[in-house]
Amino acid sequence: MAQPLVKKDDDHDDEAEYSPFLGIEKGAVLQEARVFNDPQLDPRRCSQVITKLLYLLNQGDYFTKTEATEVFFSVTKLFQSKDFGLRRMVYLIIKELSPSADEVIIVTSSLMKDMNSKTDMYRANAIRVLCRITDGTLLTQIERYLKQAIVDKNPVVASAALVSGIHLLQTNPEIVKRWSNEVQEAVQSRAALVQFHALALLQQIRQNDRLAVSKLVTSLTRGTVRSPLAQCLLIRYASQVIRESANTQTGDRPFYDFLESCLRHKAEMVIFEAARAITELSGVTNRELTPAITVLQLFLSSSKPVLRFAAVRTLNKVAMTHPMAVTNCNIDMESLISDQNRSIATLAITTLLKTGNESSVDRLMKQITNFMSDIADEFKIVVVEAIRSLCLKFPLKYRSLMNFLSNILREEGGFEYKKAIVDSIVILIRDIPEAKESGLLHLCEFIEDCEFTYLSTQILHFLGIEGPKTTDPSKYIRYIYNRVHLENATVRAAAVSTLAKFGAMVDALKPRIFVLLRRCIFDSDDEVRDRTTLYLSTLGGDGEVVETDRDTKTFLFGDLDIPLVNLETSLKNYEPSEEPFDIDSVPKEVKSQPLAEKKAPGKKPTGLGAPPAGPPSTVDAYERLLSSIPEFSDFGKLFKSSAPVELTEAETEYAVNVVKHVFDRHVVFQYNCTNTIPEQLLENVSVIVDSSEADNFAEVASKPLRSLPYDTPGQTFVAFEKPEEITAVGKFSNTLRFIVKEVDPTTGDAEEDGVEDEYQLEDLEVVAADYMMKVGVSNFRNAWESMGDEFEHVDEYGLGPRENLAEAVIAVINLLGMQPCEGTEVVATNSRSHTCLLSGVFLGNVRVLVRLQFGIQGSRDVAMKLAVRSEDEAVSDTIHEIVSSG
Repeated sequence: MAQPLVKKDDDHDDEAEYSPFLGIEKGAVLQEARVFNDPQLDPRRCSQVITKLLYLLNQGDYFTKTEATEVFFSVTKLFQSKDFGLRRMVYLIIKELSPSADEVIIVTSSLMKDMNSKTDMYRANAIRVLCRITDGTLLTQIERYLKQAIVDKNPVVASAALVSGIHLLQTNPEIVKRWSNEVQEAVQSRAALVQFHALALLQQIRQNDRLAVSKLVTSLTRGTVRSPLAQCLLIRYASQVIRESANTQTGDRPFYDFLESCLRHKAEMVIFEAARAITELSGVTNRELTPAITVLQLFLSSSKPVLRFAAVRTLNKVAMTHPMAVTNCNIDMESLISDQNRSIATLAITTLLKTGNESSVDRLMKQITNFMSDIADEFKIVVVEAIRSLCLKFPLKYRSLMNFLSNILREEGGFEYKKAIVDSIVILIRDIPEAKESGLLHLCEFIEDCEFTYLSTQILHFLGIEGPKTTDPSKYIRYIYNRVHLENATVRAAAVSTLAKFGAMVDALKPRIFVLLRRCIFDSDDEVRDRTTLYLSTLGGDGEVVETDRDTKTFLFGDLDIPLVNLETSLKNYEPSEEPFDIDSVPKEVKSQPLAEKKAPGKKPTGLGAPPAGPPSTVDAYERLLSSIPEFSDFGKLFKSSAPVELTEAETEYAVNVVKHVFDRHVVFQYNCTNTIPEQLLENVSVIVDSSEADNFAEVASKPLRSLPYDTPGQTFVAFEKPEEITAVGKFSNTLRFIVKEVDPTTGDAEEDGVEDEYQLEDLEVVAADYMMKVGVSNFRNAWESMGDEFEHVDEYGLGPRENLAEAVIAVINLLGMQPCEGTEVVATNSRSHTCLLSGVFLGNVRVLVRLQFGIQGSRDVAMKLAVRSEDEAVSDTIHEIVSSG
């Protein structure tokens, strides 16, 4: 049922305007539709009934086949009326009913008659309806009329034909593409809408031909477009050509002069479209931006709210990548803080926060304080995020900004708003050491009266990490213990864990913590009791001031450095026995599902999900396979197996890929071979490996494949020894050698005599990333600090010219073969700096953490600062050697 529509801009809540459709029902309206059959038609009454039918259809009411047919045939009788208004309603209802092919015939003659009528209104609407309800067969019959309509003198008829062409291009592109000459003529029309629709259709016809689109834009940028709407379209197409030619063309941008000339157009929409297009150009320079920023600055003082909003929104986006280019507009934007439109005011404030200098921070804070109470939560979140960025930009101003965040944290607001504030305070604490003490106290005061369980638990967890590292950890104990008495079970459990962290990390507080924990043993919730018992038993010392050993701290509060999915699978596969479950046996590398397994869901997997018919696809399965081969049984524990590397192209006679198995002192190549020729049997299959370009490797063993029938995978192995202390890399040439025997297709028997043959395979490389296993951490900062700086190694490198920062980040990640953490592998568009966090386990089960800081200069040269922490100083040095030589 329709809801009452409240009148806009009405100051009186008690005055409301109700919908005329309130309470209408489909059955009653269908009864009313019988008026279509009256001998004396009442045009006004019929129009009202059609309006109700259209309302029901647009509200989602379902008409059965019988009901729709009855309404349709009744509506066709209305063509006998000469009333213009009723005829327009008839066109609308026919389009909405979408009659079937056999029903369309009923109205086709009437519509074609209207299409050739002398009344332009009939012609335009008949074209729209016919193109909507007809199929390709009928379309060919009326194509001649549609071509004539495109170049019709009446702009309404021409626009109707062009818009119909845009819709038909999706279903009958071959027919519409034959109209190019007529559409080209319509582009020169003096009517604004005709030119707009003609240009849109012509571009869609040519959109798959980049050269044709470029020629179209070139011809039209010479001043033949009069319509402002068409000019806006042309600007967008010119921008598209600029983007597509950016990778292939050097020197000045094509069409930039055209975009700049549009900034002097008399139509405001064209000026704005050109300014927006210039600001969104890839790699735009300050010189190119200046004219666009100038016209946007003029729009800021416009009397039209839509222009002010458009200008400040565009400047807000520009400020993300070119803040200095927007600083000239700051005075105009400060006046918009008091704008009646809250969206404009919010955008003005956030832009000022991005472009303001250190001296203007305090003044901005005063203006924002009065402003925050007048806007909705979604706007407040935007402001909070902008303040966080400003604080990271000017860390010396953290006091005033932190005080502002704490004040708004105490005010009323929803969950997302409060979460944004808490997240901002947490980030400031982590990135600005001086802000830690005051920030933690602000968070402690917030959880005293926090209504959101999620935020309380997150803050308690954060307190447990950062609180013990402060100069006076004891001052936070009161806030934490209050939660044990005043909150729900979830928060109480989190508070117990946080108290235990303080006891484990601060030995002087351990006696007091034990007293508090013992009081929690009798809690009503079993989770709280279990946690308390665990912490009391593992912390030890009976509450005395003794140092908590490192293993206990790691057990209680360390990161789980194995993927949960691997742990779950290992627990499911564990068979109860006298030997306890060994968590070290859980694979640490995240394995993606093999493509062959995805394509064959019906096969029952074995091990950790490997299909039984193909080669093993998990570390465990690979290790069992290799240990069963006598030549490799004494190589020790398998460290890592790579993803398969294809050594042949698709659709060749023989399909071969290789898996690299890395041990402490050996590397084993497993060649997975498939014979794709039905008339051949391969025997004594082996791979001859040339290691002349891999000086540090020496071949020690190989295992050939006795027989390789058609379409049956098999494996052959070659093992190399390498020095233990170095990260050996090299290139290997591979040749597949075998004896080929012909197979009788009728009997399936192979001939006794065979012929020796060889097949050249692609080269294979062992790279530094093969010695690194991708292992993520859930909290990188915590893992980084717990690792300590004993074996930290920091250095800076130049990575040379790059297209953008994202390219440099991906290159370094691939070079090291480590796992990106916390989504830091994603680089914001047009970003000039970026920080990437990586985690992994190096050969020898040595944990490694890497912090990469990238910066790009005007010449697109990328500089990188690399900080490495690991459990072995030699490994930290090795990581730097890999980067310097890569």
